[in-house]
Amino acid sequence: MAKLVSKTYGDALFELATEESKQDVLFEEALGIKELLNENDDFVKMMNHPQITREEKEVIIENVFKGRVSDDMTGFLSLLVTNGRFAELESVLDYFIAKIKEFKKIGIAYVATPLPLSDKQKSDVENKLLATTGYEKMEMNYDIDESLIGGMTIRVGDRVIDSSVKSKLEKLTKELKQVKLNM
Repeated sequence: MAKLVSKTYGDALFELATEESKQDVLFEEALGIKELLNENDDFVKMMNHPQITREEKEVIIENVFKGRVSDDMTGFLSLLVTNGRFAELESVLDYFIAKIKEFKKIGIAYVATPLPLSDKQKSDVENKLLATTGYEKMEMNYDIDESLIGGMTIRVGDRVIDSSVKSKLEKLTKELKQVKLNM
């Protein structure tokens, strides 16, 4: 259900952004609001508190955001409060941010290796991804996973490239278990 909510509201915000050519403005505001939510747990708790009425929450949104973000974003936040969906704000913003990045042809890659990569290796991986995908820019996220033994795994969106020794050993083990010896 939460995924449907984030998609519905995220698509609505994206549609507003593209109709009014405000992708950059609303994108930056969404990033700023996400940062604010991450840094202010008390604000999030207050906005989700059941004893604070929707009307009071709408006033809080106006007081906190009016003049600091665009009227479009303030109105959007008020809409979430009015519809009782403020608890899903972070997932809505995540969806919207991902949609804007896709629109701007910015890919997000998650690369796991057993050892840290050199700057040259990182550059080579990024350039290879740019050459083999439709993205014009990549946001690279590197992680160390010693269990891979060797090789690497790369995830871009819902695609995964797994050239790790670990997965090759798992595949070989599975194949060997299927072998029947005739004696």
